Amino acid sequence: MKYFLVLERTLLFYVIITIVYRFMGKREVGELSILDLIVSILIAELAAIAIDKYEESVFLAIIPMVALVIIQIVVAKISFKNSNVRSVLEGEPSVIINRGRVQFDVMLKQRYNLDDLLTQLRSQGVRSIEEVDYAILETSGKLSVFPKEHKRIGDYPLPVILDGKIQEDVLIQIKKSKEWLDDALEKESVTSKDVFYAFYKNQKLFIIRSQVVK
Repeated sequence: MKYFLVLERTLLFYVIITIVYRFMGKREVGELSILDLIVSILIAELAAIAIDKYEESVFLAIIPMVALVIIQIVVAKISFKNSNVRSVLEGEPSVIINRGRVQFDVMLKQRYNLDDLLTQLRSQGVRSIEEVDYAILETSGKLSVFPKEHKRIGDYPLPVILDGKIQEDVLIQIKKSKEWLDDALEKESVTSKDVFYAFYKNQKLFIIRSQVVK
């Protein structure tokens, strides 16, 4: 009899977890945020305990699962609206290689060693560090690589404004001043706080305005 109960609970939690992840939104496993990963681990643990302790009520696992999903959705909406909250929960991208130079201080801060760097470069078909112009460690842990075939800064998009926050280090990279940015925003009748994302590419500034999220 207990074998049927275990099988029944296994199928039940398979369905429940599938529904739960549909509510949590679509994201690749390698791009899970810290919060997503924590929620995933806790849900898996709750399901395992509920299946193992089949004599106890199934609601002892379902109730905390629902609570975790609600927390995850609420926090995701808050972090979408507030870049400071998102930075605390998910961190920020880090420039590991800047204009062909390895930023060892950034690597030390991120606890990212040279073996990690070389491994990720090889996985993207890059044979040596000398071939790289820029390499950015994303919040997901994935390394975005821009080879030196891009001769000029601006051949690939560089974020100038993220969630209303001006990226001053990028302005330095593209050799533009804050006054230049203010003039460009004024022509579009917006301020930096009204901008969700602005990037510089091919010597042009592209602006995506913020949308009110209810």
